[in-house]
Amino acid sequence: MQEGIKNHIESKVDEVEQVITESSLWDKLVSFLEFRLIDFTYGAADETHHIVLKVKYVLLVALVMIVTSFILRWSRRLITKNMPEHNKAKFITVFSFARWIIYLIVILIVFDSIGINVTGIFAASAALLIGVGLALQTLFQDIISGIFILIDQSVHVGDIIEIEGKVGRVEEIKLRTTRAVTIDNKVLIIPNHLYLTNSLYNWTQNGTLTRESVSVGVAYGSDVQLVKKLLLQAASTHDNVLSSPEPVVVFSDFGNSSLDFKLIFTISDSFRATFPKSDIRFEIDRLFREHNITIPFPQRDIHIIQPNKD
Repeated sequence: MQEGIKNHIESKVDEVEQVITESSLWDKLVSFLEFRLIDFTYGAADETHHIVLKVKYVLLVALVMIVTSFILRWSRRLITKNMPEHNKAKFITVFSFARWIIYLIVILIVFDSIGINVTGIFAASAALLIGVGLALQTLFQDIISGIFILIDQSVHVGDIIEIEGKVGRVEEIKLRTTRAVTIDNKVLIIPNHLYLTNSLYNWTQNGTLTRESVSVGVAYGSDVQLVKKLLLQAASTHDNVLSSPEPVVVFSDFGNSSLDFKLIFTISDSFRATFPKSDIRFEIDRLFREHNITIPFPQRDIHIIQPNKD
């Protein structure tokens, strides 16, 4: 019987020691969570702000961000599940920018919910935020412009565009810049805000067929019907000029030194229009020489008036 009492007492002692140990671990955990990473006060004497950042707040923010990231990833997959590939790429690009805005909003809501003075944080870093805002002004302008481009679809990959006198075929549209390749195989990086501040010419938005023209002047007294015939011949014999619609010749003006004509024709690859236009000019020069049609130099008549000696 004494042995049983002894064992019962020893078991109770073990239980008490275990409770003490567990209580000690819990206290350590609570002490760790309550540890203050940031604790400072700022402001004038009549109005002070106290900012405290504890470990538990950091862990809470991390947990909320993980949950938010999971929800955003799940939402993106659900929305783009049955979306066409070209629209899916545009949506993902815009979504990648909107995701960071959502993260910022969630963090501010969490800070406000746990009692951190968000207004105080912004007030303390006002000068820094102003400097960062000025430095990133053009960056955000490019990003917003990129979103507009993706939404209104004014430019697509493969389009031939002209902006600020530069021509290129669009290879990639990113959120901040558009990548295009020029006819001489140089990469053209276009900040997206230029689309909003400059005139943009999209050569292929209405299709790949474009109307091109070559202008030429001939001497006064030339047979204009023969000139028209030779110009049409120069265009129709070129492999890259389409037969439908047919090339046309426009008698554009009576110039100061020449009769001005414009040869208009259609090609299927406007990106390389420089080469067929050059070939047609060579052919026009050859045909004009064969038929003795002169391309005149600029001429000026000078009248010298002799002063009256009387």
